[in-house]
Amino acid sequence: MKGGLQTEKVRKRYSRIAGLYDLIEAPMERAFAGRRQELLAGVAGRVLEVGVGTGKNLTYYPAETEVTAIDFSPKMLERAGRKIEREGLSNVELREMDAQQLDFCDNSFDTIVSTCVFCSVPLPVQGLRELRRVLKPEGRMLMIEHVRSKKLLAGPLMDLINPLPLYLYGANINRHTLENLRTAGFTRIEEENLWGDIVKRIVARP
Repeated sequence: MKGGLQTEKVRKRYSRIAGLYDLIEAPMERAFAGRRQELLAGVAGRVLEVGVGTGKNLTYYPAETEVTAIDFSPKMLERAGRKIEREGLSNVELREMDAQQLDFCDNSFDTIVSTCVFCSVPLPVQGLRELRRVLKPEGRMLMIEHVRSKKLLAGPLMDLINPLPLYLYGANINRHTLENLRTAGFTRIEEENLWGDIVKRIVARP
């Protein structure tokens, strides 16, 4: 299956760079850490975080939330686990799982969180459909994602250089995530530009 082969390639790339991931992401993290905190400040109930990575969001969840955090890279989960132990977080459960094939019942979560994840999901619409399935009808999906610019020069430039980050660690910088959300069945979508028209805060409801 094509999607399965793509997923395995991306999984291996993320496991390969897990030890350096926070260092690679440091410049972006300095710019957007505050945005993560703002995004998660009002989260309540049962929460699914998709693509937890090294656990950058974990300390920002309110203590009363029940967080299930998944990733398809065991090496990333190892680093997130260390953060949970170091910070003494008792409200977070880590699970190895692929966003494209979730092992949860329909309508399981009040909130789904995704920060800079759907650049690297091999079949993004399939993954978003799975998230819609497990999100309660009155629930929200909260996202910070970078997408392809619609500007005349920036968009084609992103297309041109996309093979480099894709090869290095499996991330696409030219995804059409808003369009993918609509294709996946999300009908109420709010967006806020955080950096040009490339980095966006997105709130999506079924």
